[in-house]
Amino acid sequence: MILATHGFLASSIGQIDADAQAFFDRVTTAGGSLSTTEKNAVNTLVIQMKTDGIWTKMKAIYPMVGASAAACSQNLKSSSFTGTFTATGWTFASTGVTPNGTSAFMNTNLKPSIELSQNNNHLSFYSRSNISTSTSVEIGSQKLSPASYFYTHIYYTGNLWYSLLATNSAAPVTNTNSFGFFNPIRNSSTFVRNFKNGTNLGDASMNSIALNDLSVYIGAVNSNGSGSAYSSKQCAFASIGDGLTDTEASNFYTAVQAFQTTLSRQV
Repeated sequence: MILATHGFLASSIGQIDADAQAFFDRVTTAGGSLSTTEKNAVNTLVIQMKTDGIWTKMKAIYPMVGASAAACSQNLKSSSFTGTFTATGWTFASTGVTPNGTSAFMNTNLKPSIELSQNNNHLSFYSRSNISTSTSVEIGSQKLSPASYFYTHIYYTGNLWYSLLATNSAAPVTNTNSFGFFNPIRNSSTFVRNFKNGTNLGDASMNSIALNDLSVYIGAVNSNGSGSAYSSKQCAFASIGDGLTDTEASNFYTAVQAFQTTLSRQV
């Protein structure tokens, strides 16, 4: 069989998910490329997320594969919300994308108030860096007047982690390092659940308010239209979407961690 010698596409005929293939096509059209291992990992991730019933809850998924701005800016979920990286300040590698901590961010072009619901939303960020920084925000946006915050701030000096989803107040949970998969979730008008590596580290009491209309940044927070609180943590995955149940949050981590393990970049 000649087809059997042609790598991913031949070996996976009949098994390539249509959404995964559409993502591969977007990467190619943008001028990027993916290895066979990366394609297999992405395909498996999509299939698993659909099996777990969480695919439909996603608005944007950035698997950070392809080691280029062209590839890493693509949204796995759909052709909407293609990211825009700042021209400088990023390092692209097979392990993910790393901002310089002073000027770099990726604009997801997704505005929470338009795409999400006030009491039904989540963020996720897979950090491959253990950095103690009190000023960095890894993903999110904030309007300062009237105040409305939608971001996660992975900060472990003092063993704290702040996730402000549709709120104007802060309530931390205990967190001992900045390695791993951080997935804050709001399913309530009164608190945010803070999942790390599939385990809820605590419910933070924060009443919800209207979501802001500023595009979510990765590698910094969009503060009134400008980058701020720049991060230097390497990102190997990020997502924005609807809220998840506890079971879905656990399954989400399992799927993402399997994805990272296939790529030999798990922490």
